[in-house]
Amino acid sequence: MRIRFIASLVAAAFAVAGAAHADQLADIKKKGELVVGVLGTDEPNSFIDPKTRELIGYEVDLGKAIAKKIGVKPVFKQLAVAARIPELQQGHVDILAASLTHNKEREAQIDFSLTTFVTGQKVLVKKASGIKDVADLAGKRVVTVKGGTQEPNVRKAVPTVEVVTFETTQQAFLALQQGKGVGYVNDESSLIDDFGKLGARNKDYAILPTNLSVEPLALGIKKGESAVKSIVDDTLRDLEKSGEAEKIYFKWYGPNTKIKFTTRPFKFESDKIDG
Repeated sequence: MRIRFIASLVAAAFAVAGAAHADQLADIKKKGELVVGVLGTDEPNSFIDPKTRELIGYEVDLGKAIAKKIGVKPVFKQLAVAARIPELQQGHVDILAASLTHNKEREAQIDFSLTTFVTGQKVLVKKASGIKDVADLAGKRVVTVKGGTQEPNVRKAVPTVEVVTFETTQQAFLALQQGKGVGYVNDESSLIDDFGKLGARNKDYAILPTNLSVEPLALGIKKGESAVKSIVDDTLRDLEKSGEAEKIYFKWYGPNTKIKFTTRPFKFESDKIDG
């Protein structure tokens, strides 16, 4: 009898846990806010407006649209690159809008929205280094941010490269300028922004022509939260159908921005990736 009683308690505990796990969307509505994890240091995806000191950017606008769809207030929480997935898994944020690459390895940890951006990773170097393309990095030291896909991608492309990581992209970019590595690895759009920040000194730097990878970015969702994923994807589809998705893209990446992209080579259509 005692064994049956304990078994019943265990079963009840699992049932309660399962119900709570499956009800994240209800919890978001109840608390009246959607907590969105962002980097806040990755212009133009999410960064601090120097005038207003508020978080703005491409992914911030997507987070606001999702909160509006749910009918709650958007709240943005800055995260370190390496902390993104743990913060989501532990429930400290409801979704991630944090320059997050969707890959097969991460699918075992979290779920992903429709693809929200497609970029490629490249390497920024000092011209004086003599590095002309990725293969020239063999046996050399490069710098990048900790906890992203940059390190494994450059190691895959150049097995003999030495990689030094930093907590933020700003620290890694500064390390390149200080000569702590011959190259700085990051997403192409971020490198273009950093290149622009060099001002008159950009004549001393170059972005290598070869992509290390193609990176589909997406919003991160806690594993198994189908209701949250559904409303996130529905929001993205609505933005696509209304034309608002294209407006948001060109607002932050278009020809009148620092990035100066002239086309939008993707749509919010699929959450499937290759590989």
